[in-house]
Amino acid sequence: MCTVCGSANVVKVFPAVFAPARTFPVEVALEGEAACFDHATRRAVAACQQCGRYVCRLCAVEFGAATLCPSCVASGAGQARLANPETSRSLFDSMALILPLASLLVYPFTLVAAPASLVLSVMKWKEPLSLVRHSRWRFVAAIVISLAEIVGWTMLVAYFVSGRFRGAS
Repeated sequence: MCTVCGSANVVKVFPAVFAPARTFPVEVALEGEAACFDHATRRAVAACQQCGRYVCRLCAVEFGAATLCPSCVASGAGQARLANPETSRSLFDSMALILPLASLLVYPFTLVAAPASLVLSVMKWKEPLSLVRHSRWRFVAAIVISLAEIVGWTMLVAYFVSGRFRGAS
């Protein structure tokens, strides 16, 4: 029970807590043998199936049938991510904001990017934002910037269609 909010907590214990402690003999890597990425003097016993780094017996993390390095497990890469699909989430609010801003670098792309950002913002408004709390200010900013770009293109097209650009009086 949380002492601050009173909500019930669920504690999941890693199964290795109950397993007897195992000690691994230090296997020194000989000349010409593969060595562990993190321990240059130890012999590698496997390669990480996500990144390909060699790992020693101490570093090897067996995840089902796969062997992963500590870095891949810590980052939630590869098959380790399958155990908990909520480790990452697409940040549609950031995508919607970056789309019209990045297209300003090559302004003709704003003709497509602004409406796309507007549609993305409206369609994904109610999607969960991220695992940490965010407000929806990125969606609002994306909508405002997209509308400004659309209005700018509309005014530019109206200016060329009206014939004022030819200098006609």
